[in-house]
Amino acid sequence: MFFWAILYTLWVAWLGNWWWILGLVVIFDLHITRKVKWLFWKKEYKEGEKRNVWLDWLDAIIFATVVVTFINIFFFQAFKIPSSSMESSLYTGDHLFVSKLAYGPKIPQTPLTIPFTHNVIFGKESYSTLIQNDYRRLKGRGSVKRGDYVVFNFPHGDTVLTRFPSEDYYAWVRNAGRSYTIANGGPLKVRPMDKEDHYVKRCVAIAGDTLSVRDGLVWINGAQQEVYPGVQLTYKVVTNGQRINSRSIEKLGVNTAELLYDANLPGYPAMPLTSAMLEEVKGYSAVESVEPNLDVYPPDFPDSHLSIFPFTEGSRWTRDNFGPLWIPAKGVSVNLDLSNLPLYERLITSYEGHRLRVEPDGRIFIDDKETSSYTFAQDYYFMMGDNRHNSLDSRYWGFVPEDHVVGKPSFIWLSVDANKRFPRNIRWRRFFKFV
Repeated sequence: MFFWAILYTLWVAWLGNWWWILGLVVIFDLHITRKVKWLFWKKEYKEGEKRNVWLDWLDAIIFATVVVTFINIFFFQAFKIPSSSMESSLYTGDHLFVSKLAYGPKIPQTPLTIPFTHNVIFGKESYSTLIQNDYRRLKGRGSVKRGDYVVFNFPHGDTVLTRFPSEDYYAWVRNAGRSYTIANGGPLKVRPMDKEDHYVKRCVAIAGDTLSVRDGLVWINGAQQEVYPGVQLTYKVVTNGQRINSRSIEKLGVNTAELLYDANLPGYPAMPLTSAMLEEVKGYSAVESVEPNLDVYPPDFPDSHLSIFPFTEGSRWTRDNFGPLWIPAKGVSVNLDLSNLPLYERLITSYEGHRLRVEPDGRIFIDDKETSSYTFAQDYYFMMGDNRHNSLDSRYWGFVPEDHVVGKPSFIWLSVDANKRFPRNIRWRRFFKFV
């Protein structure tokens, strides 16, 4: 009894809500007084009485639901890599556990949720917004650092197209207009922040950093960032008219789902390669030349500025030549004008909850007060996928707020290649691998 009481008290102290200390009454009654049948569904059998299988199963299901839900909220949550944006670091089909202790678990803002679901079940919302709590994060082991893999709520996931729930609603609106978007992709669904879809990327810049991307390489505060082993770009690989041997491709580790051979080139217009893969490909007898596919200004197509943050033609940014961009930090003020407002508009309105208005004469009003500066209420991060040419990341939708951070991938327990049949689809070498 004393062990559980001490453990529970420590949990209440971590939670920071001392009303929960009243739970000690329940623990005392369970172990000492035994006046209340707290586990009302559980049958107590008399000696020799036949057991009720259905009640035993109900007891096991309730116990498992409570325990797993508690673990998901405060410690670990299961996650599956849904796309190739992190190849060759985290593979499509990797099943892993995300540590919420790494940065501190968030208290559920939308607690009325069907267990073991995130936001959808059978095509319908699996939660109710009847109760909505303010954002609060418990103390964790540390904070987000450059180079960390991070799982977070998709910042543009607050508005979802019912017909195309995995698409970026705001990108549709920029390119096609709101009326067309709703008519063809709607109706719209609005989700609370903690029910936005989960993404996983690498944090390349933290609050207060100044980031640039030059010819596909990341620079932070004027210094080139380490090129992590899994980072890859796409290259135009010209051959002598022959395809590269399929076994060589498989051994190389290239995702064949992203590989296309063009006989007119001849070769591969966009082969995703890490620096180590690049050197190996250059040595193939069938390969005549290898060139990186780097986007420079002017863009390849007229509307490309509508796809690259901050979606203004004057920025002259591309996916491979981006910035310099300062990452907002909590408590730091910036001067606001019409030239930099597109960088911070969504932060001010959607992430920090203020009303923003710009008059025809250029004056800026926040919460109906004219202003020429703004002080940020939280830290922000810049996330990029290691598969740099096949990743929808901060280059395409901007900053990730601190309150959107969920946790850090920590452990792969299963990995399955959807492009292969069983048993060759099992990536045995990735089993029980720490990230």
